[in-house]
Amino acid sequence: MKMGVSRATRFELIRVVKRRYMMAAKAEKTSILNEFVATTGYHRKHAIRLMRASNFISSAKTTGFGKRIYDDATKEALTVVWEASDRICGKRLKQIIPDLVDAMERHGHLSLDLEVRKRLFRISAATIDRLLSPVRAKTRRKKPTQKRVRKQIPIRTFADWDDPCAGFLEIDFVVHGGGSMAGSVIHTLVATDVCSGWTESVPLLAREQSLVVEGLEVLRRQFPVPILGIDSDNDGAFINETLVTYCKTNHIEFTRSRAYRKNDQAWIEQKNGSIIRRHVGHARYSGVVAGQALARLYQSVRLVTNYFQPSFKLRGKTRVGSKIKKIYHKPATPCQRLMNDLRVKPENKNRLRSLQERLDPMELLFKIRESQAALAALSNTECDPGQRTLQAFLAELPNMWRLAEVRPTHQTKRAEQRWWRTRKDPFQEVWPQVLQSLQETPDITAKELFKRLQKENPGRYPNGQLRTLQRRVREWRGLMAKHQVYVCLNESDGMPCSVPVIAVGPTTC
Repeated sequence: MKMGVSRATRFELIRVVKRRYMMAAKAEKTSILNEFVATTGYHRKHAIRLMRASNFISSAKTTGFGKRIYDDATKEALTVVWEASDRICGKRLKQIIPDLVDAMERHGHLSLDLEVRKRLFRISAATIDRLLSPVRAKTRRKKPTQKRVRKQIPIRTFADWDDPCAGFLEIDFVVHGGGSMAGSVIHTLVATDVCSGWTESVPLLAREQSLVVEGLEVLRRQFPVPILGIDSDNDGAFINETLVTYCKTNHIEFTRSRAYRKNDQAWIEQKNGSIIRRHVGHARYSGVVAGQALARLYQSVRLVTNYFQPSFKLRGKTRVGSKIKKIYHKPATPCQRLMNDLRVKPENKNRLRSLQERLDPMELLFKIRESQAALAALSNTECDPGQRTLQAFLAELPNMWRLAEVRPTHQTKRAEQRWWRTRKDPFQEVWPQVLQSLQETPDITAKELFKRLQKENPGRYPNGQLRTLQRRVREWRGLMAKHQVYVCLNESDGMPCSVPVIAVGPTTC
């Protein structure tokens, strides 16, 4: 409001203008309303509501201008009694005030004036709540909700990075629940540098904001460059006052992605699969022992991926019709990208160079396989981690390609070969006749045999059982071929045949 006048003056002005407004014609009402809006600074709609309000004059006379019944002394005494009652509500406090005041005065804890005592005894429950509302408001500690904290954190999309310098990270969680979130499972906190692709990870035994801060502190010590900013999704473990305070204390820029837009965190999402899932798999891990095994694995994985694993980095993309053409930089390791970046300090580059010269990639790969074997033993009781030396591992390396999957965390249980029948053999009774036919006519086909059986046993063998007979005949002929081979080999060596030969027809070598 533009007028610098008291509340009583504003009410008096509204009453006078309202009387003129109600008795004026329509054209005059417009000019009166324009004058009132210009004088008071009220919004025009609000001014119209004031003019049309039927009970405004009567309510304005009594609002804020009556005789004050409960003075500051009564409010102070009420506050003391409320605190003595352990801050109960007004309806309960109204009932206990006489007894509580008498008890406090009897023990010398309170001494009230007679008038204050009378007013305190006749006060209503609604008045108690009204007088104590400002006191209660100060005692309530407003807990920052996630929605309020989220508004404090700016949004950064995938198009807002614009070639940042090293030190700006994207962070995310990878859950090791084995397809289920029931119970307590281990979460891996992953952080990726947008500029170089340098990736660090640390296992957390629970998804909790204080553990996230401790995990970030571990990652800060492992990153080769200072952390300048982090970008997370809208997970409650990230969007909270604890992490916001941590970033402000350490002068770290904190941003978040848009909800349900995973492409805003494309840098970290691809590392979740190409690094974490590639080395750990999708099994369920929980407990301190599994966390320690994951920590040992990540210490070897971080060195291999950051120093010896080149990766592509997108340079740009253009749309050609309905297709998008992407252009990439030449593959390079995160270490090489940091070494070639002019914005990285020389002392950081020297540390990277000295550590790279000491690393043995074969020893790191051996440690990764050993840690994976320990993890596989935790998730699969039938898996034996075994004990191997580095020399034995290097000796087996040239032939490991023959084993297909060599990562213990990705090996599945071998299915047991089924030897039992699930259905009754439909040809069990007529099988001697089938063997007799095969002996008399070795070149007969299974289809001809099946038609002969259908003719001899009408309605017993439907057409769908032809495949079963073909499989049985093929297995029998394969077994006979092996017997013939064994007979030929034994006769050529001059040794008696150790494999029994079933005489079902002429055999020739």
